[in-house]
Amino acid sequence: MMSRFSLLAGSLLSLTAQRQAQNGSYIQYSTVTGYFLQDEPSTNATTFDYTSTNFGLINRTYPSDPCGYGSTNLTQWQRFARQVYTLNLESPANIDYKVLFMGRHGEGYHNAAQTFYGTPAWNCYWAEVDGNGTAIWADAHLDPAGIAQAETANAFWAHELAVQRIPAPQTYYTSPLYRCLQTANITFSGLDLPASQPFLPLIKHGLREGISIHTCDRRSNRSVIHAAVPSWPFEPGFPEYDQLWNGVTAETSSAQAVRSKKVLDDIFGADPSTWISITSHSGEIGSILSVLGHQPFSLNTGAVIPVLVRAETVKAQPSPTTSSQPWTGRLT
Repeated sequence: MMSRFSLLAGSLLSLTAQRQAQNGSYIQYSTVTGYFLQDEPSTNATTFDYTSTNFGLINRTYPSDPCGYGSTNLTQWQRFARQVYTLNLESPANIDYKVLFMGRHGEGYHNAAQTFYGTPAWNCYWAEVDGNGTAIWADAHLDPAGIAQAETANAFWAHELAVQRIPAPQTYYTSPLYRCLQTANITFSGLDLPASQPFLPLIKHGLREGISIHTCDRRSNRSVIHAAVPSWPFEPGFPEYDQLWNGVTAETSSAQAVRSKKVLDDIFGADPSTWISITSHSGEIGSILSVLGHQPFSLNTGAVIPVLVRAETVKAQPSPTTSSQPWTGRLT
């Protein structure tokens, strides 16, 4: 019998699809390739370093490049921003282009513990307890290596803003798990950002990691999160307690894909921004990439992947298979 947690997850994940069905429309996503090295099948995700490759932006010309001298005075990012602007300008009202900067959190104590104990022992025992008496990894915090990775991201963003004139994110979103709160805060605090685009991330429940029986996937109470980042807003309806993690059932990949589609629909449906930052997790970013039609690209801890997304609002009924998916039990 499906647990009440599975039923709750299914009902939450189906809300957007139900709204879209009532409106007779849904959003269809695709990745616009040819702009970033991470789009290329030949790029090795394991060894890829976003800080040595200008975030992976390919050095190329664009149809929107100005002719003559004016083009040579612009950086690659300025010319890419012009190209994205042109794509939106020339597109019909039902098509929108956005650039998502998706950053994985820095190394957490749970990552270090898995490395220390090995994956078999981690999955069979250690991941299901809160810690080992020395470190706590329930809703894991960043370890010193993870803090350093976030500081690297901060320094790189500072360089890109000052030298490459990269467009600063216009809006910011983050997972509610503590390691992402820390990563986002370290990455974007202290940067020379436009006054009209301050770093004030919205905490979105749907950006959390895939929900397993591991305690690192259990989020802290809303009041604890608020105490840590009191100025950051929560999305409407964010509950005090984690209503999804129970230590018994786990989210399937298909259920996570539905959740990822929903969170993208929430963002694209309500946020007019073109340049968006998302701080999340390896599993959730991988799920979002799948929904976007992007090739699989596993991020190392602390890494960032930009994606140019084409979103088309289609006046038709969505497939009923996207409304909800059951979760599965996990043996311990």
